[in-house]
Amino acid sequence: MTSPEYLSTYAQRFVQLGARAVGGCCGTGPEHIRALSQSVKTIHKSRIETSEAAKEGVRFVDPAPAAERSRWAEKIARRAWVTSVEITPPMGWDLAKTLEKSRACKEAGVDAINIPDGPRASARISPMITSVKIQEEIGIEVVLHVTCRDRNIIGMQSDLLGCAAAGVNNILIITGDPPKLGDYPFATAVFDIDSIGLTRIASRLNRGVDIGGQGVSPPTKFSIGVGADPTCLDMEREIDRFHQKVEAGAEYAITQPVYDPEALIRFVERVKKLNVPIIAGIWPLASLRNAEFLNAEVPGVHVPPHIMQRMGAQTDKESARAEGSRSRGKSWKMCETAFKACRSARRSATSKQHWR
Repeated sequence: MTSPEYLSTYAQRFVQLGARAVGGCCGTGPEHIRALSQSVKTIHKSRIETSEAAKEGVRFVDPAPAAERSRWAEKIARRAWVTSVEITPPMGWDLAKTLEKSRACKEAGVDAINIPDGPRASARISPMITSVKIQEEIGIEVVLHVTCRDRNIIGMQSDLLGCAAAGVNNILIITGDPPKLGDYPFATAVFDIDSIGLTRIASRLNRGVDIGGQGVSPPTKFSIGVGADPTCLDMEREIDRFHQKVEAGAEYAITQPVYDPEALIRFVERVKKLNVPIIAGIWPLASLRNAEFLNAEVPGVHVPPHIMQRMGAQTDKESARAEGSRSRGKSWKMCETAFKACRSARRSATSKQHWR
């Protein structure tokens, strides 16, 4: 009576708790084992070997200073306030509207455009091509999302080197949504590694060594970001994974859209010793239906009941949009006040450390 998805979900939990062998009992078929294998691979192979390069004469070098990587990296390194807007690549190949939106963001003073890689396992135009076009034609930097779903480690490393050659130096590494969430649930998910392993690969490339121990000259100049979920149900696991991401080479994090400022503040407090900048995700709600969709269908997003009630009380489209923006404004005013208080406390403790 158990579906492959149900079995694989609990298999992941058992492995995360320390199990080293997981299987099925009576009634387990090939489709169950296939789903279990694909889900567990992302955990089992997340720790990529980081010992000294195996090839004779190859040595790690110091990564390039943040100021030499990108304007985005330089601002983050000095803890300046940064803003980015996520624009999803189109389903087709025409980038005209995407470029138009990017131009509007640049004129509004936005620092960078976030380009997701097949969100919710959708098939869209190449995010790398989209990023290159935006940077070349609009002149605003891009933060390219890099996922582990569709390519093996050879393909992922090749794409990272392609990003370096194209001048796309700002990357956000995430594991990626499984195909079952999208329009192609039958598609094969690769998941050779997860976001921790891919972060380690990007960090090695910044130090002049690829995953096979070969020298890379000149080294890449990536500003490496990762995702974070301040409202995760299993917060201990989320904190542990965040520590692993920083250990692997993460230099900043962008959260999922947060509708509970207190949850965000609690998360920041728990990871502040890592001294990694946290960029809070904001997604103004457009309607009650929009809020319900995010809460039920988008992994890592939780919309509290009181927000649902406020959105449900609106009687038309315009009032719903206004309430969505109003609720965001109130929430982030709370966050801004809390962040300033925390930053003041840190500065009073030591003049050498600053964080936002």
